[in-house]
Amino acid sequence: MQMLKSKLLELKEKEQRENESKLKGEQKDIAWGSQIRSYVFCPYTLVKDHRTNCETGNIQAIMNGELNDFIESYLKWIK
Repeated sequence: MQMLKSKLLELKEKEQRENESKLKGEQKDIAWGSQIRSYVFCPYTLVKDHRTNCETGNIQAIMNGELNDFIESYLKWIK
């Protein structure tokens, strides 16, 4: 009985890992040159998305979570 439970648990865990990998999609290495955005604080302020070339000088708003411009430009970029 214990062996059956362990096999069922193993199958369920495998199915869950497969579902998670489908949701995550392709993952790239975290390496030099693969950054998505640059944040410049000094001598001027600028945030630039390297995929879409969307940029803003209002770095404080970005740091406070106002990412709508970047999200919209990304959604347009992937289409």
